[in-house]
Amino acid sequence: MQSRVDESWVDDALPVRIVLVETSHPGNVGATARAMKNMALDRLWLVSPASFPSAEASARASGAADLLHSAKVCTTLAEALEGCGFVVGASARQRSLAWPTRTPRECAGKIVEEAASGEVAVVFGRENSGLRNDELQRCHAHVQIPTNPGYSSLNLAMAVQVIAYEIMMARAGSSVPTRCRETPLATAEDIELFFQHLERVLVGVQFLDPSNPRHLMMRLRRMFARAELDRNEVAILRGILAALVPGSGKQPRNNAKEESQ
Repeated sequence: MQSRVDESWVDDALPVRIVLVETSHPGNVGATARAMKNMALDRLWLVSPASFPSAEASARASGAADLLHSAKVCTTLAEALEGCGFVVGASARQRSLAWPTRTPRECAGKIVEEAASGEVAVVFGRENSGLRNDELQRCHAHVQIPTNPGYSSLNLAMAVQVIAYEIMMARAGSSVPTRCRETPLATAEDIELFFQHLERVLVGVQFLDPSNPRHLMMRLRRMFARAELDRNEVAILRGILAALVPGSGKQPRNNAKEESQ
């Protein structure tokens, strides 16, 4: 049985990337493409998939081969997030340090809202272990799909289907015109450069122990994630850092090399 929703928006591509990180089973890539096409999403990004292109992925796509053909393959998550303002990471478990977490329905509304101003990404991790903490730290918010506590295992493509469905319903059910931000959110790469700059300054003034920066930097990331910094705000913050510690804004040559790898 099929339900009907307002379809007037279907032809308008929503700038939402579904990003799969190090997918090990090619069938999940194909099933994800099918789930996306069902829900009118068409931007698939793959970070170091174990096997792609793949006959199994094509078979599981079942009519969504066009999404596989247009999929972008990257070597790093940073590359997959280039140009994105709002980034959501799917997390199946609670972390030691709490992060802004939304349900799929709450998250979908925010995704549709932010997509009016620029590219948005929803990131899914490995089938067996999900996203690492450092990958989740690149996200503004986390989304967690409620499941049966006694059996919480959820297939990757199923998880994508749930989120994609909620995005579709948020688009179809929105009765209030979505407004663009006056200033777009800072892109994922601009946010990373800001945190690198901030860490250099904090180490330079001996506020941060360079041998153990993780806990403090994680808390700072969480704090700024709640603020949802726009491009102007990041420029202001980096200007302040550069004024406090002249020359700190320059990217060290070895770090620049590591980012490109």
